[in-house]
Amino acid sequence: MAPAEGAEHHWGVMAASRLELNLVRLLCRCEAMAAEKRDPDEWRLEKYVGALEDMLQALKAQASKPASEVLNEYSRKVDFLKGMLQAEKLTSSSEKALANQFLAPGRVPTTARERVPATKTVHLQSRARYTSEMRSELLGTDSSEEPELDVRKRTRASGPTPRDEKQSAAELDLVLQRHQNLQEKLAEEMLGLARSLKTNTLAAQSVIKKDNQTLSHSLKMADQNLEKLKTESERLEQHTQKSVNWLLWAMLIVVCFIFISMILFIRIMPKLK
Repeated sequence: MAPAEGAEHHWGVMAASRLELNLVRLLCRCEAMAAEKRDPDEWRLEKYVGALEDMLQALKAQASKPASEVLNEYSRKVDFLKGMLQAEKLTSSSEKALANQFLAPGRVPTTARERVPATKTVHLQSRARYTSEMRSELLGTDSSEEPELDVRKRTRASGPTPRDEKQSAAELDLVLQRHQNLQEKLAEEMLGLARSLKTNTLAAQSVIKKDNQTLSHSLKMADQNLEKLKTESERLEQHTQKSVNWLLWAMLIVVCFIFISMILFIRIMPKLK
């Protein structure tokens, strides 16, 4: 049993090492593809990054997994590549630059041949590219590809220089200032809309209040008129009943008078003959 268990443990270590080696190779390939100029229809890098995520999850689930610092560095680089792909799908260059600002590249080179982490180089390249596109949108000119190629060659050869970093920081400050101005403008417009909405709401509230007062007064007048109508109807009914009673008595008196007169006339007429 002991030799079998030792063989299984050795096979697990070799599998984990082979998985990590494949992950590093694919990660290097993805970093190289991200540093190159790609067509908008390019789909391989996105598929590779998805495969990296699956391999990283499998590596974390291994019993003999690497140290936590190494796994965190792998996760940091994979998240950077994933965020870069998501930023490239945005429409405007200002949104791309803002999304690129929040990306965190790797801190440690993937291979021993790299003096600067490839993700950091890709980060600087994409930031310069988005800044150039934003400048072109602001100035209404077409962005040239030569400065971007020079930046790539320079960053591949010797890494970012302090001058490039200062220039990128200045360009980033310009982008942030533009975003701040846009946000202030939007805030002023929203404040104006809120004031207009408040004014319209108060005016509508005043009109509704007046209408409610008019409706209440009309209902009150209708109630008063209804009470008066009931009173007058009762008086008219009483008056009608009284008039009928007097007329009935008058007719009875007239009938009785005529009857008595006829009797007297009948009794007197024979005597005259």
